[in-house]
Amino acid sequence: MTTIDSQQSLFSAESYFGTQTPPPTLDQDIAGVRSFVHRQRDLGRKVVLVTSGGTTVPLELNVVRFLDNFSAGTRGATSAEYFLKAGYAVIFMHRQFSLQPFSRHYSHSTNPFLDFLEIETTADTPRITATPSKYDHLLEVLTAYKSVQQAGLLHTLTFVTINDYLWLLRAVSQELSVLGRNALYYLAAAVSDFFLPRQKMSEHKIQSGKGSLLIEMDQVPKILQPLIDEWTPDGFIVSFKLETDPALLVPKARGALERYGHHLVIGNDLHRRKYEVVFVSRGHHGSAASDVTAHWLRISADAVDARGHAKEIEEDIVAELSKRHQAWVDGPQPRPPG
Repeated sequence: MTTIDSQQSLFSAESYFGTQTPPPTLDQDIAGVRSFVHRQRDLGRKVVLVTSGGTTVPLELNVVRFLDNFSAGTRGATSAEYFLKAGYAVIFMHRQFSLQPFSRHYSHSTNPFLDFLEIETTADTPRITATPSKYDHLLEVLTAYKSVQQAGLLHTLTFVTINDYLWLLRAVSQELSVLGRNALYYLAAAVSDFFLPRQKMSEHKIQSGKGSLLIEMDQVPKILQPLIDEWTPDGFIVSFKLETDPALLVPKARGALERYGHHLVIGNDLHRRKYEVVFVSRGHHGSAASDVTAHWLRISADAVDARGHAKEIEEDIVAELSKRHQAWVDGPQPRPPG
């Protein structure tokens, strides 16, 4: 039997960052974030950090095997586009190779980009053109993408492991703190609940063929608390809660809100997440349980938007969040108590 044995411990954020190694590109990544944030601050823009996609948990230092979290990054990539339309600058922190704003429309599996192209030959010179039936949509997406790039409104960062994610989240949050209430945190990434500290990892590939494998993992530290209390105390913080049992959705979201004291939890049921979400938040008059409200957003499966395209619920999510964030920016509400 092959065993990686550890006595499970509860890592605080402080102990985690004191014992786990930062990703090698962290300083370079944060230099780019700092430049982006300062430019947006000088222009008076609100900035949203969108986290998107799942995190991996490596099982070896020389990684062959790992555990992964289910997420293609659809909600994060889609929401980022609507935040850009709403006038935000966006820091898009996503799992490497997960969906991204704009290019998400041409997923290799559901809408292959090459199917949008044709080859025409004029005077023996081949050239690439857009398929006529796809032209309008391609032009719309490309125009929006080029406009965002020209205006410098989108900055992307990638992570793979839970360790990458935690180090980046802390560092990016600290950079965004200079914006005060103009910073919004849209934490849509599917973050692992457990990890294997590097001190307890096997250096090389875990060998098979020796019976069962037992791995005892440690719990990932609760990052929301230091995010709210220390890293970005004035930011508007939105977390997500995904459940497979609809009866648990609101109670679990409510529990997270009461535990951490941030602004909003968006609850989504795994099987209905494309058509309905619930905003669980406090009112403006205290932290009593009776002051916590649940506001549902729903669309029908065949709904279309103003352009005649299939409607995406992220459009309504971002519209509602933009209003709530602006109310927070305008004050004079105090921070929710933690």
